[in-house]
Amino acid sequence: MYPVLVGLPYDASSSFLRGAAAAPPLIRAALDSPATNRWSESGLEIRPGHEYVDDGDIDLSDETAARTAIERAIARILTTGGRPLSLGGDHSVTYPIVRALARVTPTFTIVQIDAHPDLYDEFEGDRFSHACPFARILEEHAGIRLVQVGIRTMTGHQREQARRFGVDVIDMRAWAAGRRPEVSGPTYVTIDVDGLDPAFAPGVSHPEPGGLSTRDVLGIIQSLSGPILGADVVEVNASQDVGNATVRVAAKLVREIADCMREAGSEKREEGG
Repeated sequence: MYPVLVGLPYDASSSFLRGAAAAPPLIRAALDSPATNRWSESGLEIRPGHEYVDDGDIDLSDETAARTAIERAIARILTTGGRPLSLGGDHSVTYPIVRALARVTPTFTIVQIDAHPDLYDEFEGDRFSHACPFARILEEHAGIRLVQVGIRTMTGHQREQARRFGVDVIDMRAWAAGRRPEVSGPTYVTIDVDGLDPAFAPGVSHPEPGGLSTRDVLGIIQSLSGPILGADVVEVNASQDVGNATVRVAAKLVREIADCMREAGSEKREEGG
């Protein structure tokens, strides 16, 4: 099993600002920037064609068919033995990714890094808004457990939704008090970069102060013990960025996730490498 990088240039389900669709090529450029190198923190060189395969961007120019196109593309990656590592795009893309993944592995945990729960039943009349993907996922898949970290904007409706679906919510007050996610077994990781404090990731459409640090998020990724079935990094909006800071953070997260997704990387970490 190996990571497959795939771009999802879609932001038509964004509720405030568009711009996240432009992120995939920018994150790729940051991954290959001469300002840094390809080595992960565990000591593995993360190279395209070696430690991961870059499958390019999916054509999502037909916005009305985007969810179907994403689901089919992820299913194709899974049938070839790959593990999808997706570059968003807005957070609505997670729903079709998980639909494809759940057909192969019906029981797993989603670890969601986010300022927002994204549990609305509908938002501004849209049941597939980027504010709704986890409501859709949990309605359809009884075998999926959702753990949310970094939440700091939970409305009354979303609080009720979290109770309804049995979501394990670690909001920022709980995080500051020392609570950490307890996850074992197969895991899917979804990172909305607005889960980080705007001091670390200003280039988002919905900045929310009081969030996680880059090191906090890296620590969560590196602490996961079970196999990572797939992951996405979403909601980078370069039009709101400052000095490409958020794009660089996203690339760092992608590199570390790719390392953790590799079976060899997992064995190396267990050996203390």
